[in-house]
Amino acid sequence: MTDHRTTRALITGITGMVGSHLADYLLENTDWDIYGMCRWRSPLDNVQHLLDRANRRDRLYFIHGDLCDSISLQGAIEQSLPDYVFHLAAQSYPTTSFTSPIATLDTNILGTARLLEAIRHCRDIDPVIHVCASSEAFGRVSRDKLPIGEECAFHPASPYAISKAGTDLVGRFYAEAYQMKVMTTRMFTHTGPRRGDVFAESSFAKQIAMIEEGLLPPVVKTGNLDSLRTWSDVRDAVRAYYLLVTVDPIPGAYYNIGGAFHCTVGDMLRHLISLSSRADDIHVEMEVARLRPLDADLQVPDTTKFREHTGWEPEIPFEKTMQDLLEYWRERLSEGCRCLSR
Repeated sequence: MTDHRTTRALITGITGMVGSHLADYLLENTDWDIYGMCRWRSPLDNVQHLLDRANRRDRLYFIHGDLCDSISLQGAIEQSLPDYVFHLAAQSYPTTSFTSPIATLDTNILGTARLLEAIRHCRDIDPVIHVCASSEAFGRVSRDKLPIGEECAFHPASPYAISKAGTDLVGRFYAEAYQMKVMTTRMFTHTGPRRGDVFAESSFAKQIAMIEEGLLPPVVKTGNLDSLRTWSDVRDAVRAYYLLVTVDPIPGAYYNIGGAFHCTVGDMLRHLISLSSRADDIHVEMEVARLRPLDADLQVPDTTKFREHTGWEPEIPFEKTMQDLLEYWRERLSEGCRCLSR
């Protein structure tokens, strides 16, 4: 670690769901200075509550960087000189990756390489680096392979999943080839407040909130409801990421992280509907446009390796995560947010 007066952490993708919650966690639980990297055009909705603090330069600094632009990444690293790097920025929507595969691969695989190159060539820093891959890299896993361990073969089922398999391998390569302190994670489904509305559970919660407000007819549009998912809360996820980089970090290590509760997407939707004041009126309708050409339909992790190394355990129950997600959309609508039905 470099000899700074104050420890510095760089979060790429701070304006995303996970990045914003990680900033919250680090500001509350450490004395670190936080540098949040985002593109100039990144929406600031998820960090609205942090902007006054950033304006005061109170341990929080927003800096420009784009994974598709090496020069901007070099500048972001030289400006932040981080002791810890949480690489969360990505094109993170699996469905979008089918229509924009080249942008997805460029951003997630080459973007990770560009970032690690910028770090590698910056003098006087040797940060602990978390490269965030995804459980989607495992893709289509047969039932006899459950729960999914770290050594399970990758069988990605979308361009996004391919990109995250590449992200994982790039991170591990830089640890081995250049002795950088890189660790990669394969986080399974994690959600909660600020989840993007292109993801199934957040789309469902938003539709339910809009139905309650009379903005949509009482029909929730869905894709594949049979996919089995293991659910965890984003606030548990960011706590895991903090422990990853602070509890005896092992360069080159890779971990599966995820919750302890699993159910199908259909069961999750039924639970969300049960929380609604319009529960008796709401119907479900499958929409072909919401189906992926391929789907990773069995996502159940073995998280023993990470839990034994760090002591992390998920703490927030599925029911609270779903309630908080629905309340998030209700609150946004009550504040006058206009939402696209998707």
